[in-house]
Amino acid sequence: MVQVPRRAGFSGSTLVRLLARLTDIDVADSKRSFADRLSQWLGWTDAITLSSVLNGEVSNAPLRLRNPLAASSTEEAECARVRAVLVTAINGDLAPSRNAATGTTTDFAPYRRRYIARQQAMETNIAGLRRRVRVALASKSPAMVQLAALDAVMERALAVHEQRLLATVPGLLEKYFKRLAHGEPEAWRDAFVKDMQSVLLAELEIRLQPVEGLLEALRET
Repeated sequence: MVQVPRRAGFSGSTLVRLLARLTDIDVADSKRSFADRLSQWLGWTDAITLSSVLNGEVSNAPLRLRNPLAASSTEEAECARVRAVLVTAINGDLAPSRNAATGTTTDFAPYRRRYIARQQAMETNIAGLRRRVRVALASKSPAMVQLAALDAVMERALAVHEQRLLATVPGLLEKYFKRLAHGEPEAWRDAFVKDMQSVLLAELEIRLQPVEGLLEALRET
């Protein structure tokens, strides 16, 4: 079974390193600061909302829905469950040489459909998990209400950009797939599937990072 990559910062993430290795793309470190790069992704309405949250202008009423005494362990368990479900789907759905629906040797379309299906599953499951952890976090204190509201604002503001960037991954894998199909020995397909699994698992870790951050805050309350 492919091992889940450990967490890393986005700029030096396992996902970026894997894609750079598989596609021979030279990924240079950005010279711009994090704040400068983030400002390019935030619209003026997002900036206003973010400023309001940072200034403490947030209502805690919609978030105080759970018993704070039971929140931490429950959310930890749910995160572990969601992760396990998604990892199992990735490892099982792309098992090498055992699925008859792989198409012809040089047909990438079935793999694209599978990758997109896994992305959609991650997006749906992790979005629900993230909301749940925010609610649990906001039941702790006014400061945690503010943190939960900040995460909600950032999720809304960055969602489109995240989806746009991650939507390019199947296309990068297709280039790698075609290179292997036309220049590698007979066992290239299994090698490709294993690499595709690794990329999916690395993407899963990227998508889970905001949830992990909220859980860390929840543990410390």
